[in-house]
Amino acid sequence: MKKYIICIIFFFALSLNGQNLRTLGKKIINSDSEEVLLKGVGLGGWMLQEGYMMNSSGAADTQHEFMERLTALVGAENTAEFYTNWRNNFVTKQDVDSIAKFGYNSIRLPMHYNLFTLPIEEEPVEGENTWLTLGFEMVDALLTWCESNEIYLILDLHAAPGGQGKDAAISDYDDSKPSLWESEQNKSKTVALWGKLAERYKDKEWIGGYDLLNEVNWPLGDRVLRDLYVRITNEIRAVDSNHILFIEGNGFANDFSGLTPPWDSNMVYSPHKYWTYNDTASMQWVLDIREQHNVPLWLGESGENSNVWFTEAINLFEDNDIGWAWWPWKRIETITCPYSINSNSNYKAIIKYWKGEGAKPSVVDAVQGLSQLTTDLLLDNNVFYKDVVDAVLRQPQDATHIPYAEHQIPGVVYLSDYDLGTNGIAYYDTKYANYSLSGEPYEPWNLGWAYRNDGVDIQTSTDNINSNGYQIGYTKDKEWLKYTVEVAETGFYNLKFRYATSQSGAKVKLLFNDIDIAGNLNLGNTGGWNNFVNHSVENAYLEAGTQVLKVEVVGNSEFNMSSIEFLSSTTIPDFIVLSSSTNDSEKAIKIVLNYPINETVLSNDLFEVKVNNEIVPIESVEVDAVSRRVIHINLNTYLFYQDLLNVSYMGSSVTSIYNIVLNPFSELNVANNLMTRLQIPGKIEAENFSSQVGLQTENTSDTGAGENIGYTDTGDYSEYLIYIANTGNYDLNIRSAAQWNSGKIEFQLLNNGTEQSISIVDLPVTGGWQSWQTSSVSTTLNAGVYVLKMKVLTGGFNLNWFEFEFVNSLGVATFIKNTMAVFPNPVLEKFKIKLNNQQSIKNIRIVDVNGRIVKNIQPKEQDRMYEVSSLKPGVYFLLLDTNYGSYQRKLIKN
Repeated sequence: MKKYIICIIFFFALSLNGQNLRTLGKKIINSDSEEVLLKGVGLGGWMLQEGYMMNSSGAADTQHEFMERLTALVGAENTAEFYTNWRNNFVTKQDVDSIAKFGYNSIRLPMHYNLFTLPIEEEPVEGENTWLTLGFEMVDALLTWCESNEIYLILDLHAAPGGQGKDAAISDYDDSKPSLWESEQNKSKTVALWGKLAERYKDKEWIGGYDLLNEVNWPLGDRVLRDLYVRITNEIRAVDSNHILFIEGNGFANDFSGLTPPWDSNMVYSPHKYWTYNDTASMQWVLDIREQHNVPLWLGESGENSNVWFTEAINLFEDNDIGWAWWPWKRIETITCPYSINSNSNYKAIIKYWKGEGAKPSVVDAVQGLSQLTTDLLLDNNVFYKDVVDAVLRQPQDATHIPYAEHQIPGVVYLSDYDLGTNGIAYYDTKYANYSLSGEPYEPWNLGWAYRNDGVDIQTSTDNINSNGYQIGYTKDKEWLKYTVEVAETGFYNLKFRYATSQSGAKVKLLFNDIDIAGNLNLGNTGGWNNFVNHSVENAYLEAGTQVLKVEVVGNSEFNMSSIEFLSSTTIPDFIVLSSSTNDSEKAIKIVLNYPINETVLSNDLFEVKVNNEIVPIESVEVDAVSRRVIHINLNTYLFYQDLLNVSYMGSSVTSIYNIVLNPFSELNVANNLMTRLQIPGKIEAENFSSQVGLQTENTSDTGAGENIGYTDTGDYSEYLIYIANTGNYDLNIRSAAQWNSGKIEFQLLNNGTEQSISIVDLPVTGGWQSWQTSSVSTTLNAGVYVLKMKVLTGGFNLNWFEFEFVNSLGVATFIKNTMAVFPNPVLEKFKIKLNNQQSIKNIRIVDVNGRIVKNIQPKEQDRMYEVSSLKPGVYFLLLDTNYGSYQRKLIKN
C-alpha cells in the first residue's frame, strides 16, 4: 500500500510539472502560455545507422547494407548481439542527464520504422500490421529519462516504411523494393504507425510533438506529400488532439511547395539548414511562410560544421525566434559533436575489408572490434568536446572568451588549450567554416581534425617535451590565439616557446592583455615539421593576477607550435623598447617598453614622428592608463594604412620603476597595422564594400570590366572604409545604369555613432542595365577616417563605381591666389611641377584610380623635375601638399 501511494504521488507530481506544448500564432507555448524556444539535440545513430556515422560510406551506405555485410562476415547471431548492445549502450539515462545539465531543453529522436513494425514484405498477412515491442520500449525508456529531466522529446520518423528519399542512407531506402511513394501498403503502414504512436503517447506532456517525415527527397509534384501528411494528421487527431505536428518539406525538408496553407491548427513548419551562409537572406523564404500563414518555425536539423558556423546559425535562428535541434549528439570519430565514439583497430579492419583496402578479418577479431565499439558507446567512454557545447549554448548569448583549461604561471601553457570562444574573440583563423551550399568552393575549416572543432588547425603531436599530445600548425599571417592565465607574482620570467618548422623566416609575437612582452620572436628552421625545439626568451615582465596571453603569428612562413613554459627569473634586464606600432584611433602610435616607467610627465619635444619621411606635429604624449609599459604619442592628423612611419626619442628623462634610464633612439620603425581603407580623392568600385544589405554583384560590360552592384531596392545599402586625405571641395561622379527607373541614392559619412549626409543624387534612366552614364554633383568633405555609406532611396538601377575628385581647399581666396601646374601631361618618364607665390612643397604622392598610393616622392626645392618611368601606363592622381594648401591633378602616364 505504501509503495502504491508513493507511485500515485509521483505520477501526480509529474502531471503537475508537465508542460504540454502547442502553437499560438507564430510561437510555441507551454501549458502556462509561456513561449518555449526549443534548443535540442538529435539522437542520430541510435535507432538508425547512416553510413557516414559508422565510417562505412562507400562500402555500406545504408543500414540494411551494413547489416547484410556484417551478417556475411560474423554471422546472424553475432550481428544480432552487436545490435542489442548498440541499442542498449548508445543512449542511456546518463546521456539524457547530460543533455539536460548542459542546458538543452529537448531531444529529437530519429526512428526507424522496422523497430516498431515489420516491413510489408515480411508481413504474415498482406496489408496488415504486425507490431513489434522493441521500438516502443526504447521510446518509453527515453521518455522516462526526459520526464525526469523535464525536457521535451520530439518523435521523428527518419526511416519510413519503404524509405522516403532517393538519398538512400538517410531513410535506409532499398531500391530493390518499393519505396514509400511507390507502394500504397507502405503509405498505409506509415499512417498506421503514427496512429499507434499517437495513441500510446497522447497524454504524455513531455512529448514535444511528432515530426512526421524526415528529409523527403523524391520527385512528387505538389499534392502527393500533402495528401500523405493529411492522412497521417487525420490518423493522429483521431486519438491525439494535443501534440504539435512538425512538417518538413520535400527537397531535404526545404521545399514546401503544396504544403501551404497549414491544414491543422497545431502545426509547425520545420526546415533544415546545412553549409550555407548564416544571414537573414538564407532564411527569408521560410520567414515569409511564417508571416504569410501565421505559423511557427522549428529548425529540426542543423550541424555538421565548425563551431563558428554553429554560433552564427544559432544566433540567426534565435534572433528570428526559431528553435532548433542540433545534429547529432554523438558519432564515431568526430570533432563536430558534443561526444565522439572511439573506433578501434579491429572495427577499422572490417571497414577496410569492405572497401577493398585490407584483408578479411577473422570472425574472432571482428567480433572483438564490434564488442569494443559497443562498449565505447557508453558516455563515460566517449570523448567530450566541450568546445562544441559551448559554441552551441553559451556563445550565441555571450560574445566573450572563457578559459578552456587552467593555466598557471610559472608553468606550462599548452597552446591547443586556447580559450573557448568564436573566431575573432578567442582566436583568429583565416579558414573557419563550410559555406559550400552558398556557392563557396569547399575548403576544410580545420586541417588537423583533432581535439577541437574550431578553425584552429590542431594535429596530434609526437613530441614528448612539454606536450599534451597536440600541436597547432598551418599557421598564417595575423592568426592568433588567446589564453586566460593566472600569474602568481609580478616580476620577470624566462620563456621556452616550443616549435618546429621546415621553413625559414617564421615569426611569432607574445602579448599579455594585448601588450607586447618580447618583441617579434624569430623562429629558425628546425629541420623538420616534427623536430621540436625551444626558442628562449629571457626576462619578460609579467604582472600578477588574471591576464590574457595572446600568441600572434607574424608573416607567412609556417610553423608548428605546442607549448610555452614560463620560469621565474630574478634578473633585471636593460630598459629598452620592445616594439612600436599604430593605435586603433588611427591618429596615434604607441611605444612598448619591456617593463614599466616611473611616474613622470612626458613633453612633446622628447619625441619626433615622421610620416613618409616628413616630420608631423605631435598633439600630446601620455602613459597608458592601464599599463605603464606603454607610451602613446597622439598626432594632429590621421594616418593611412600605406604610410611609412618612424619615431625617435631625444631625451634622458624616461626611467623605469627600477630607476634605469631609457637610452635615446633614432627613427625606430613603427609597424603600421591600420586597417585597409579606400583613399579619397580616388575612385571606389561599388563592389568593394566592407558590408552590405540587400545588394548583389554581377559582371559588368562597362569600360574596365569587373563587377557592378545591382538588384537595388529602397533601404538597401553598402558601406566602405575610407580615408579622406584633404579637407575641401570635391566633385562626386557616379557611374550608373538603369533600364526603366530613375534611381536615387544618398551618401553619408559615419563616424563615432554620428551620421552626416554629404550628397543626395538622382540617377538617370539609361535605357539598359549595362548602358552606363556618369552623373556628377559637388560636395564638401573634411579630412579623416570614416565609414562611407551608400544608401538606396529609390531602387531599380545598377552602380559600377563612384569617384571623388578634389577641386580645391575650403579657403577659396587662397586657391585663387596660388596656382600649380604639371607638365608634360601626359608624361612618359619625367614631369615638372610649377608653383607660384613661393609655395613650398611638403608632400607628393601618386595614387591609382582605386586610391592606392603607388609612389611617394621626396620634394625638391630646385628644379622640381620628378621621375615616373617605373609606373605602368594608365591614369593616376598627383596629390600635392604645400605650405598654402593641397592640390590634386590627374596624371596620365604613357
